[in-house]
Amino acid sequence: MADSSILTLGTARSLLVDSSVYDSRLAETSKENTFVGLATDDAEEMLPRVETRVVLVGEASDNAELVKALQDINAPYIKTDNVREFGDGENAEFETVFVLNDFQSPDYNYLYKNDNRILGPPVVLHCSSNKEPLPFSSRPLYSTTMLNLALCFTGFRKKEEVVNLVNLVHHMGGTIRKDFSAKVTHLIAHSTHGEKYRLAVCMGTPILTPQWIHRAWEHRDDINFHAGDEEFRSEFKVPPFQDCVLSFLGFSEEDKANMEERTVKHGGRYLEAGDEKCTHMVVEENSIKELPFVPSKRLYVVKQEWFWGSIQMDARAGESMYLYEKPESPVMKKAVSLLSLSTPNSNRKRRRLRETLAQLTKETEISPFPPRKRPSADRPSKSSTPALPKQSARWQVSKELYQTESNYVDILATVLQLFKLPLEKEGQVGGPILAQEEIKTIFGSIPDIYEVHTRIKADLEELVMNWSEDKSVGDIILKYSGELVKAYPPFVNFFEMSKETIVRCEKQKPRFHAFLKINQAKPECGRQTLVELLIRPVQRLPSVALLLNDIRKHTSDDNPDKVTLEKAIESLKEVMTHINEDKRKTEGQKQIFDVVYEVDGCPANLLSSHRSLVLRVETIALGDKPCDRGEHVTLFLFNDCLEIARKRHKVISTFKSPLGQTRPPAQLKHIALMPLSQIRRVLDLQDTEECQNAFALVVHPPTEQENLLFSFQLTAEDTPKSTWLKTLCRQVANTICRADAEDLIQCTDPDSVQVSTKDMDSTLSRASRAIKKTSKKVTRAFSFTKTPKRVIQRAFMASSTPDDKSPGQGSEHMARMASTSTLAAIHSPSLVNLSSAFERKYHTFSRSTTHLI
Repeated sequence: MADSSILTLGTARSLLVDSSVYDSRLAETSKENTFVGLATDDAEEMLPRVETRVVLVGEASDNAELVKALQDINAPYIKTDNVREFGDGENAEFETVFVLNDFQSPDYNYLYKNDNRILGPPVVLHCSSNKEPLPFSSRPLYSTTMLNLALCFTGFRKKEEVVNLVNLVHHMGGTIRKDFSAKVTHLIAHSTHGEKYRLAVCMGTPILTPQWIHRAWEHRDDINFHAGDEEFRSEFKVPPFQDCVLSFLGFSEEDKANMEERTVKHGGRYLEAGDEKCTHMVVEENSIKELPFVPSKRLYVVKQEWFWGSIQMDARAGESMYLYEKPESPVMKKAVSLLSLSTPNSNRKRRRLRETLAQLTKETEISPFPPRKRPSADRPSKSSTPALPKQSARWQVSKELYQTESNYVDILATVLQLFKLPLEKEGQVGGPILAQEEIKTIFGSIPDIYEVHTRIKADLEELVMNWSEDKSVGDIILKYSGELVKAYPPFVNFFEMSKETIVRCEKQKPRFHAFLKINQAKPECGRQTLVELLIRPVQRLPSVALLLNDIRKHTSDDNPDKVTLEKAIESLKEVMTHINEDKRKTEGQKQIFDVVYEVDGCPANLLSSHRSLVLRVETIALGDKPCDRGEHVTLFLFNDCLEIARKRHKVISTFKSPLGQTRPPAQLKHIALMPLSQIRRVLDLQDTEECQNAFALVVHPPTEQENLLFSFQLTAEDTPKSTWLKTLCRQVANTICRADAEDLIQCTDPDSVQVSTKDMDSTLSRASRAIKKTSKKVTRAFSFTKTPKRVIQRAFMASSTPDDKSPGQGSEHMARMASTSTLAAIHSPSLVNLSSAFERKYHTFSRSTTHLI
């Protein structure tokens, strides 16, 4: 035998001291069996000095690096090819440490059976590199690959598999905990079920597959490798949908395909809804009002937030917080009173219609005053909005400015609270979702914009609550114009970069995609994407300029605020000039020009750099507003207004430009250009036998004291009614700075608002409309409220024959027109010609105006 050394226990504390509570034979051992070392000289004298010998077995004796490592730590060694010559290990005279390369050889089994201390070469090399003595371990220790790691197992059904994994962990220096606690550093899970899995998710403990242990064992000979490295272990995370079979209900085909693809990517499978093998059914709670079947007790019926939350956390979320519940019936359905059309009293019908419209718009009426708490549960409080003695048009638009400002501030707060702050929060489950540079690029100067508009909102609220006609709205905008100049250009000019960053991160980072899906589905977002919310600052300043111009139109010339408002509008234009001119859409401008050419009498101020055409639909009017029942009406939806035009009864001659180019005649006649902010409610009229494909708009112009009802029937088949109404409500919500666009839509019985499409194309109906039109033409022709002589002269000039070209004939004709006796002598058939001619020329010279810029 070679020389042996004497190793005094307690001279140094080894980092490899074993503190396991679960040994390789799955038997518990106490901490008393572990030598932790003593640091005092007194303790050293109390312990007996034991002679230690290191035995290199088989191939280990030929490892020159291993021999040198033993020499570096002053550990004498001997070599052998026969471990049986050392007996059963009960020799009290020596403390023998065996070093083996193979922990599955017969020599290992013999030594392990006789409770010998067994080490692998990597442990010796580790002690040598760290100048430490050899560890005193009660279990075979091959390497330090899992040093200081405490593992816990869950979801395993085969005991043999667990025993094998536990042995490997112990061989690599790790420890096993039977129960999950804060001391556990990693959970080895075979499935996503069980209490241990839930606790690990809550505590943020890494949850890994058994493959992590096997792959770590493959690196056991590398002394510089550690299984706890995040880069290595990230490959073995348990996917959130492992052992889950998902089905999806209520989603569009595009969304469903996306979710099914991500289900497979994150370890799950998917089947069609109703399959017995499904473990979860994910429901789109906003579209599904009732389940098509009764789910089994084993099936989790969850909201879509559970799906996206699991991906964001990179772990299966608890289902109890996301269980789907049947939604209650909408409150608005109770508010709509069904009106009977059988009553002969038209005044009563009108009164009931006004009451119905008031109920429909009750939730969307603009109120600048914060709600007051009820003083008592038994005594209702007075209305939170005091009755003003005079609600002028100037007050109405000022009130609208405040409400849109309040909604805009709420949207900015939503962006900050739901998106920016959570992304910046430290200690996120699974680590940061985005880098700080990406967060800064996406949100830019949104906090600065939020701060200045919060102060503007407070000033507007004070102004409207204490309203008087001499109050200055323009002063408020001028007060903050300098801050607006600083806050807006940095954000608007780099908005395209922000949008590109969002799109790129959403594609490359599944957790960010899930984060967006979760928050965009919340009511505060109105089911809008982050990009749609972030575009609001781009749209806000032009909207404020429109409202200020509207207030200026309703401000008297002797009011000092008239000049102040003009200065405020100019200050906003100055801010907008700092914004990149490339933001304007050339194609959108061309579409607006086409509308102006197509609609006779279209206001020229429809042309605006910030305006764009969104959608065009063909309809038939069903009521008496904004035009007669049965008229063919074209609705041009812009991003901030709605152009309403009817089909011309008679097309005027073609227009020839000075360059000789001929433009097609205008087929439509302008009726009204209505700001979208005047729309209080969009009514989706249910299809009945007497009403098909119809909808209505509840409108409240600032000059009217009551709501107006505009009802239409869609005639174009290429645009579904649901698509049109959703698009319209989205633009209305953008204009008034509200996130909940779909809340503006109310499904209503057509009888409740006295709308019907019955007999729209009958002969009697067409004859009735023709008589009504003729009556209006004659009435306009003989109206003497505005320069009657000039109007009648134009009518007679238009009715003259083409051959009457001589000056004499023209003079004679003018003389005849000047005579009232000649007019009295005209026969009745000529009256119809007069009205037709008057209608043609009247349309040529009429130009409607509106308050929009």
